Amino acid sequence: MTDYKTLIDAETWAFIERTNSYYPPDTIDYTIAEQRAIYNRMCREFFAGYPQGVTAQTTTITAPANSIPIRIYRRATPDKAAMVLYVHGGGFILGGLNSHDDVCAELCARTGYEVVSVDYRLAPEHLHPAAFDDVLCAFEWASKTYGCPVLLFGDSAGGNLCAAVAHATRGHVKKPFGQVLIYPGLGGDHSRGSYVTHAEAPMLTARDLEFYKHIRTGGVDRTGDITLSPLADADFAYLPPAVLVTAQCDPLSSDGEAYRDRVVAADGHAYWFEEPGLVHGYLRARHTVGRARASFTRIVEAVSTLGRGEWIW
Repeated sequence: MTDYKTLIDAETWAFIERTNSYYPPDTIDYTIAEQRAIYNRMCREFFAGYPQGVTAQTTTITAPANSIPIRIYRRATPDKAAMVLYVHGGGFILGGLNSHDDVCAELCARTGYEVVSVDYRLAPEHLHPAAFDDVLCAFEWASKTYGCPVLLFGDSAGGNLCAAVAHATRGHVKKPFGQVLIYPGLGGDHSRGSYVTHAEAPMLTARDLEFYKHIRTGGVDRTGDITLSPLADADFAYLPPAVLVTAQCDPLSSDGEAYRDRVVAADGHAYWFEEPGLVHGYLRARHTVGRARASFTRIVEAVSTLGRGEWIW
């Protein structure tokens, strides 16, 4: 058994306990509607507001089969070196434009880049590949609309979707300029690494992961589908540079390491950093937990650096 009492510091435990007070660990046993209500309330409780000077505009992208809501964040004088396409987490069943609203605003404020958040379709109403299709469509829209490089940024489920889009578009004339993946689930081997050592981690467990996968696929076996599990791809060549930041106390952490290794083995650029003592979902702790604050600064710097076309790792 992993000794979380020694791995996790007091600040992070306070964040975990606060999260659990709004979003109890047994929430996956509730109905999807109840889970969404609980999750949305938690997001409102953690909302940190917008930094001064950042404005947001909510609009839609017209896709072949549906309209995709987006929210565009910008400063009065944006840095036009790049833009960021933000894809939120939430297990493919939770979240939307409001769940990560303040994170997007802060990312815009601190990098200077315009940030576009994508409200992709959620399961179980829309099974895989609906979310992937929406993010792919949003990327294609951004690459046509903006006259600058497009960076993919995703946390958790959003990291999965960003990586899948990076794989699907690497042959495009306008492919993603880079990808920043925060504690992503990439379809790694559940029989080893963090999937085993952190199967019962605070904030996210192996049982949670199986639940989300089942809901996303409708219970259909999609083994080998790289739009569902990017690590299932046999070819990791010509991918955009990737920065992966994971939490030590998270069953998904090994996916960051595995993805880094596959990209580097294919002569690509990838950097993986595992944040000591942090847990899944720690972006919401960036104002209250020292380790999370430092990590968010590293993430902002990674986005800024990739946007300038630099690789310093």
